[in-house]
Amino acid sequence: MRQSSSNKIEATDRVFLYSPSGGQGRDVVAAGLLKSLSKLHPFITFFQPLFKRKGVLRLLSASMEELGLEGAEWEGREGVEEEEYYPNEPLMRRKIVTRFYTSPAVKKADFALVIGSDQSKVAHPNRMNTDAFLSADLQCPVFLSVSAEGRSALEVAESIKACARTVQEKGSKVLGAFVSPSREGIEEEVRLDLADLSIPIWFIKRVEPKGDLKEEAEECFNAYKEGVEEGELFSALARPFNSPVTPAAFQYSLLRKAAEKKKAIVLPEGEEERVLRAADFVLSLDAADIILLGEEGRIRRRAENIGLGSIAKAKILSMEDGGLKKKLEAEMKKALPGIKEEEAEELIKDPSYFGTMLVESGMADGMVSGAVHSTAQTVRPALRIIRTKPGIPIVSGSMLMCMQDHVDIYADVAIVPNPTPSQLAIIASQTCKTAKMVGIDPIVGFLSYSTLGSGKGRDVEKVEEAVEDFASSRPQAPFVGPIQFDAAFSPQVAKLKAPLNPFAGRVSAYICPDLDSGNILYKAVERTGGAIAIGPVLQGLNKPVNDLSRGSSMWDIVNTIAVTALSCEEEDNE
Repeated sequence: MRQSSSNKIEATDRVFLYSPSGGQGRDVVAAGLLKSLSKLHPFITFFQPLFKRKGVLRLLSASMEELGLEGAEWEGREGVEEEEYYPNEPLMRRKIVTRFYTSPAVKKADFALVIGSDQSKVAHPNRMNTDAFLSADLQCPVFLSVSAEGRSALEVAESIKACARTVQEKGSKVLGAFVSPSREGIEEEVRLDLADLSIPIWFIKRVEPKGDLKEEAEECFNAYKEGVEEGELFSALARPFNSPVTPAAFQYSLLRKAAEKKKAIVLPEGEEERVLRAADFVLSLDAADIILLGEEGRIRRRAENIGLGSIAKAKILSMEDGGLKKKLEAEMKKALPGIKEEEAEELIKDPSYFGTMLVESGMADGMVSGAVHSTAQTVRPALRIIRTKPGIPIVSGSMLMCMQDHVDIYADVAIVPNPTPSQLAIIASQTCKTAKMVGIDPIVGFLSYSTLGSGKGRDVEKVEEAVEDFASSRPQAPFVGPIQFDAAFSPQVAKLKAPLNPFAGRVSAYICPDLDSGNILYKAVERTGGAIAIGPVLQGLNKPVNDLSRGSSMWDIVNTIAVTALSCEEEDNE
C-alpha cells in the first residue's frame, strides 16, 4: 500500500470511518462498506488504530468471513489500546502509523477500511480530535457515521457539520456521511441542512444485534444495500484526495525510504540515553545500521536498564581500540597532508573527529552528533576532513518544517551569516536537492521584504541578483522572488500581491536572505505555529554529517538519522 511523503492529489486506496458514537451503527456501515469495496478490489482489509479491548469488532470479523476475504484473524489489524495511547500521544501516533504500514494484511491489501474509536460510556474529551488526527496521520479521506437515535434532523445535521469541521481542521477531507441508525422522515431535512457541504448523505435503518453473527451480518448487508446507492459511493471514493503529510506520516516515510537501502550511521555520543533510545527505535525498524562509539559493557548495561530490545543489533566501537585508532590516524594523515603525528593522535581522541574519520575512511556512511557536543565540535571536523563537493564552495543548513498537514523546507538556518547573491543561489539549488530527497516537491521562494519589485533597497537587489543566478543555473526549476513570506505562503495573499505569478502562494522551499532571518523564521514557526523542525540538514558536504541541538529529543535524533541515511543515498545517485 502506498504512502505519500508530499501532498499528492490522487484517488484513494483507503478510507477512515469516523464516528462520534461508535457502536452498532458504525459497525453496520463498516460491514456494508466491506461488501461494497469487495466488488472493486481483489483484497480488502480493515485496521483499527485505537481500540478499547482486543477483538471488539466482532461483526467486522464475521463480515470478512462471510465475504470470503480472509478476515477472521486479528493479528496485524490493530494499533494501540486507548489506555496506552493518551499518556504518550506523540509516541503512540508514530507507533500507529508504523503498525499500519507494517501490518501484513494492510501491506497485502488493495484497499483498507480504517475504523475509528470504539464506543465508550465515558467519552474521552479528546477522542474525536484523536480520530481526526489519526485519519490525517494515515493519509485517509473520511466517511462519517452519525447516529440519529434520540435526535432531530437539525441535531443530526449539526453533528455531521461539527465532525466535518474537526476532520478538515486536522488536515483530512470528508467524502460522505452515513446516518446509522436512521429514523424515517428526516432524510430531506438533513440533506437540506447539509447542502453547503456538497457531500452525499446515506440513511441506514436500525439493525438489532443478534446471537448469530452470520445472521446479523446478513441483515446488516441488507439494511446497508437499501440505504446506499453504490454508484454514488464509488464516485465519492474516486474523488481526488490531497494526502495530508503530518509529522508522524512524514517520519515514517523517512524511515521507510532509509530502510530500502540501509546505510551505516555512526553516533559518536553512544552512551547518551536519548541517542540510545533513538538508535534502538531505528534498529527496531531496520531503517539503518547503527555504529555506537563508547564502552560496550556500559552501553549494553544502560540499554538493558531502560528496556531497549534492539541495541543488540548495533555495532559498538571503542575509542580505546589501539588498532582502530592507528588505522584512523593513518587515514587522517592522508586527508590532512602535512598534519603532525602528535596532532593526529590528539584529534583522534575527540569523538567528533573519530566519527568523522569513520565516515571518511568508508567504515560508516554518515554521522549524526550534537546531542552533547556543540555545533562547532560537530561541523568543524567535517569541514576540515570531508570538505565540500566539487563545484560547491559552501556548506549550508536547511530545516525540514513539519506542519500539521504538510512539510516545507527553510534555508539557510545554520551556517552562512550573510550569503552573497551567488551563495544564495547555491543554497537554493542545494535545498532543492534536499527537498526532493525527502519527498518534497520544491517550489523555491526567495524571501525579502519586497514582492516582485514592490520595494527597493540594497537587500532587495541582493535577492534579485540571487534569483537571476538561480534562474540561469536551473532554468526548469519552479521559483518566485523576491517575495514576502505571506505572498509565498498564502494563495489568497498571492492573488493580491502577485496575481500573475504561478508559484506565489505555493512555495515549499523558503530561501532566507541571511542567517538572522532564517534562524528567526524557523524558530518562530516552530514555537508559535506548532511545527516540528527536523535538522539542520547540512548541505554541500562530500559525505553526510548532521548536527543536533543539545536540546534534541529522541524523535529529533531518529529523524536526523533517517535524513542522514537518505543523504547517503543521494550521494550514491549523484
